Amino acid sequence: MSVKTAINSVVLAGAVTAALASMAGAAPLTKAEASAAVAAHKEKCFGVALKGQNDCAAGPGTTCQGTSTVDFQGNSWKFVQGGTCASLEIPGGRHGSTKPLTRDLPV
Repeated sequence: MSVKTAINSVVLAGAVTAALASMAGAAPLTKAEASAAVAAHKEKCFGVALKGQNDCAAGPGTTCQGTSTVDFQGNSWKFVQGGTCASLEIPGGRHGSTKPLTRDLPV
């Protein structure tokens, strides 16, 4: 591994760590955070976040990070490892989706 590759890896790891740490607060996902997640091969997965643990707005009932009001809310999403969303199982034999879902929406 070259020095340049090692430095790039450290910078990327730092950016991902910062992005994940900042997701804990209830604020919109910044471009830098979204870019870091994409660079880390993450994808948006709808319907898998627990109440209050979504990563960003995704329609009515979700205004920003941490604002989903229902477990597994179909229109809220969370970043997951790329290519794993559809295989994530949630209670009831259901799965995550890379597109918004119409299930488990707040009333």
